[in-house]
Amino acid sequence: MAPVVPNYSIILPTFEEKENLPICVWLIEKHLKEISYEIIIVDDASPDGTQEVARNLQKEYGEDKIVIKPRAGKLGLGTAYSHGLSFARGQFIILMDADLSHHPKFIPEMIALQQKYKLDIVTGTRYKDGGGVSGWDIKRKTISKGANFLAQFLLNPGVSDLTGSFRLYKKEILAKLIAESVSKGYVFQMEMMFRAKKAGYRIGEVPISFVDRFFGESKLGSQEIVDYATGLLYLFAFVW
Repeated sequence: MAPVVPNYSIILPTFEEKENLPICVWLIEKHLKEISYEIIIVDDASPDGTQEVARNLQKEYGEDKIVIKPRAGKLGLGTAYSHGLSFARGQFIILMDADLSHHPKFIPEMIALQQKYKLDIVTGTRYKDGGGVSGWDIKRKTISKGANFLAQFLLNPGVSDLTGSFRLYKKEILAKLIAESVSKGYVFQMEMMFRAKKAGYRIGEVPISFVDRFFGESKLGSQEIVDYATGLLYLFAFVW
């Protein structure tokens, strides 16, 4: 009997997420029981045993539900999505972090909004209609809000949270946006949404509560901030 083709493919890029990954997968299963989905884990050669944890999850949930597609090293967020997308069977792709900052309970809301209005993209927002952030200190909140404000001012993207990374895409649209985008790391998400708006895609927003990671260290550092500013100026100057 041929395996059932899922409607949704959830791409989870991971690097040193052995503590968070089992909880993340459990929460996805809990909140998506009535939804046909697969999880594609793209691990960038984590030295902490994340891939071993992923294999154990695959044994528990099945190879049709947990798909493991590792890479040789850290090659950037955009290429991680592109790598996962090449194996995705679903008509819709969900991008989210594996560090528990994105709660899977919001995925059914994203799916419902997409289906109701036949949207091309649904993005989670921390800055509208009850969305928010938990676990950040004043400095981190200020940086995030400042970065988002600057992006809104320069780019006028048409969404309230341009720097978020919890999104649902139609598969063919995500593939097109990835192919067009040139940014790396955190700027990649911003560029895709900016290009989506310029292309006239139908975009909806779902308020989410962003929670800072429980285990491990944040990947955001000074270099990421510099890259963000550089990427923002590039989009403002050259992508029209």
